[in-house]
Formats: sequence, structure tokens, C-alpha cells
Amino acid sequence: MIQYIIRRILQFIPVLLAVTIFTFTLVRIIPGGPFDRIGDKTLPPEIRANLEAKYNLDEPIWQQYLRYLWNLLHFDLGPSLKFRTQTVNDIIGGALPVSAQLGVLSMILAVVIGIPTGIIAALYRNTSIDYGATFLAIFFRSVPNIVLGPVLILIFALRLGWLPVARWESPAHWVLPVVTLGTAYSAGIARLTRGSLLEVMGEDYIRTARAKGLREMVVIGRHALKNALIPVVTYLGPVLAAVVTGTFVVETIFGIPGLGRHFVDSVNNRDYPLVMGTALTYALLLVSANLLVDITYAWLDPRIRYD
Repeated sequence: MIQYIIRRILQFIPVLLAVTIFTFTLVRIIPGGPFDRIGDKTLPPEIRANLEAKYNLDEPIWQQYLRYLWNLLHFDLGPSLKFRTQTVNDIIGGALPVSAQLGVLSMILAVVIGIPTGIIAALYRNTSIDYGATFLAIFFRSVPNIVLGPVLILIFALRLGWLPVARWESPAHWVLPVVTLGTAYSAGIARLTRGSLLEVMGEDYIRTARAKGLREMVVIGRHALKNALIPVVTYLGPVLAAVVTGTFVVETIFGIPGLGRHFVDSVNNRDYPLVMGTALTYALLLVSANLLVDITYAWLDPRIRYD
């Protein structure tokens, strides 16, 4: 297992290198530049040329890329072209913990709701409980965050006054964003758990366990559930990486200073270093999440070995 983990970590290098090449090229072929306009004003060509020279944007693109890689090797993501007093390291260092906290809390809520709901729906297949759980899963999966968030604000913040409207300051501020983000994923987890558990319950080793006289809860908890969770773990890996790096819609609705808003703003502002920094952060978290998923497979199913 240790050798497998080391090999996978070494594989991060070409993946992240490919991400830098693709992102670096893509952001520069998008029409427009970071200094075409400042606010509503169009900069004179002389000032724009001076700014491009200051940030080495007047160099050939291959030379810019090599300079970026050299700085990256020193863990320097460069200066932000929009926020002149901050570096990309500072922006990501301040915004990523907020997005990570929102994402992790949302995933905990999604797992706590989704897995038990899926198990109950599978155990009471084709009953009113199953139909009700399936309806709720489809409903919450179908309602977009841009609708659910304002509805929750209207009911629990404006009408009832139980919770704050927005921001990310205290546990009371966390409730509505976490519920908004977590419910949609809990619905997906519930449907995956139900379908996978129903499939596993029809396997021969489950019938053998029942024939030995084991209690139903032991059959489900010890034998069926672990294998049934493999598709759920596969789903959770990339989803966790996505929500940890920020969700633009939820962060915008609730005024959360997370990484998702910075990523969208950086694309609109042609802030090349910030686009690169957020893309690399997401890629690193994604490959790390996939590695964690593979390790979890071996724990869930002892038949899986990484030699």
C-alpha cells in the first residue's frame, strides 16, 4: 500500500503539469486582457504597455510559462493583477479555509442524511417509506441552489428571524449555506446508497450469511453495507474536491468570502495568476481526493489490493 501511495503521489506531477499548460494557454487565448479596462475607463495604449511590461506580459508566451513554472517551484503563485496589494498566495490562503469549512460541513450533512435515507429506502423497498424517500431525493436534487438558498433566507431569516441572512461569522451564519449546499448532495447519496444496497442484497454471500442465521442488522452492517458504499465513495471524491474549493452560487447568495467567487471574478477580470492558482488548487485537491477514494476502496472491500 505504501508503495502504491508513493507511485500515485509521483503521478501528481505530470497531471498538475498538464493542468498548468492547459490553463495557462486557455486563459491567454480568451479575448481581452487584464489591462484593457480599469473600471469603466479604457486605458491609453502607453499605460497599458507599461503595466504589461511590469507583469512580464509583453514576453513571448513560452517565456511567460517558464517563468511561471520557476516561481511555482518556489511555491510562488505570483501577484494578482486585480488586487494589486495582494498576492495569489494571500488570496487563496484567506479564501480556501472558508470554502473548505463550508464544503466539509456540507458533505458531513449530506452523508449523515443521505446514507441512512438510502439504507431505509432499500430495506423498505416498494413501500410508502421507499416512495417518500425517493420523492424527497428527486425533489431536493431537482431544486437548484439559486432557488433553495433565497427560499431558506426568506423563511428562516426574514420571516421567522431564527438565523442570520448572510455572511460567515458564527455557527448561526453557517446553517443556511450548509443546508443549501448539503441537501442536493444528500439526495444524490441517498439514491446511490439505495440502488447499490439493493444490488448487493441479491448477492450469493448475503444469502449465505442469512442462511447461517445471522441477524438482519448484522448481515446489512457487516456484509452488505461496506460493498454498497463503494459507488458512494466514488461519488464523494470529486464532489468533495469541488465543494471544498468553493461554490460560486452559494457563496454569492450568502455573501461568503470563499474561493469560488474569486475564481469567477478572476476569469471575468482576466486575472491570469489568480485563475492559474485556483485551477491548480482544485486539481491538487481532486487528485488527492481520488487517491483517498482508492485507499478507502481497500478498507471497504478486502479483495481489493494495490501491489
